Amino acid sequence: MVLPDFTFHVEAQEGRVRAGRLGSPHGEILTPIFAPVGTQATVKAVSPAQLADLGAGLILANTYHLYLRPGDDLIVEMGGLHSFMNWPGPILTDSGGFQVFSLAENRRVDDDGVTFKSHLDGSTHRLTPEKTIGIQENLGADIIMAFDECAEPYDRPYNELALERTHAWAERCLQAKTRKDQALFGIVQGGIFPDLRARSAEFISNLGFPGHAIGGLSVGETKAEMHAMLEVVDKILPEGKPRYLMGVGTPEDLVNGISRGIDIFDSVLPTRLARHNAAFTRYGDRLNLVNATFSRDPRPIDQQCPCYTCSNFSRAYIRHLIAAKEMLSATLLSIHNLSVLIQLVHDIRNAILEGKFREFSDSFFAQKKEIAKDDVET
Repeated sequence: MVLPDFTFHVEAQEGRVRAGRLGSPHGEILTPIFAPVGTQATVKAVSPAQLADLGAGLILANTYHLYLRPGDDLIVEMGGLHSFMNWPGPILTDSGGFQVFSLAENRRVDDDGVTFKSHLDGSTHRLTPEKTIGIQENLGADIIMAFDECAEPYDRPYNELALERTHAWAERCLQAKTRKDQALFGIVQGGIFPDLRARSAEFISNLGFPGHAIGGLSVGETKAEMHAMLEVVDKILPEGKPRYLMGVGTPEDLVNGISRGIDIFDSVLPTRLARHNAAFTRYGDRLNLVNATFSRDPRPIDQQCPCYTCSNFSRAYIRHLIAAKEMLSATLLSIHNLSVLIQLVHDIRNAILEGKFREFSDSFFAQKKEIAKDDVET
């Protein structure tokens, strides 16, 4: 059956872990899923055709960057983001809040919104909940995000203030939204404080969003603290709606997040590592292809990986491209790194459907531990 837009159907569940399908105007999203990040309407060094070959079922674009350049008015003139970047599948846009707080210069936050200077040219701009919804409606993504304030995770007084703003802004975003062909997700904040996370999850859940995001994690806290916060919100967020953990994307993070009820992930990590000449394997260990030890290595990056890069090119060739400063190195490494995560969640989904996630998880961490042990011994 074809699901109506934004209907979420859980196909199989094993404890807190589930495999589902989320309807959207541009096709069903099979969960759990990893979304490559196309910040400026492009996944760096990878074409839409290559993304499709990798099996990408959802990609992310960034409101802050596209608002500043080329401008959401231009994108709507060009027929919206799907047409502009020639991507036929589902797209998610974040609200731009994280980028305002991490990139913008001289920002000033008040209860109404944020005034900031562009990191591109120093020009002054103002974002409010209503404006971010308007921008995202112009962009035309399938899933859009409420405007929120991402605070430093350990600062409790500021997290309390940011939480109140995030909740008030979530209500204003709901009121501002006009397009019925977009799903607006609310965002849970609260730093590393269990009571604040619980309060936020309860408040956001009660607003009636079709899906929920967990923000403000993987921003400096420990893995144990991140897992603890996921376990807090997992008990509160409604099970019948998708959950999106923002900005998290190592293989280990995906397995740990899925085991705590997460359905959707995104991260710039795979393409960023590729641009810094690094590849990772299914179990998260990283290869720095700049190293001279790879200059005569005939093996692929990962002999078990079925991606285009590993099926056709050696470590020696990729190292040569890096040494020669050829752009193809970033493309081949990006294809491999993205493939690792997309294939991993695909295999996890199949394991859930077969009722074998626990076996999969135990095997994953056992092999990861064995690889780490081998690295120490060598």
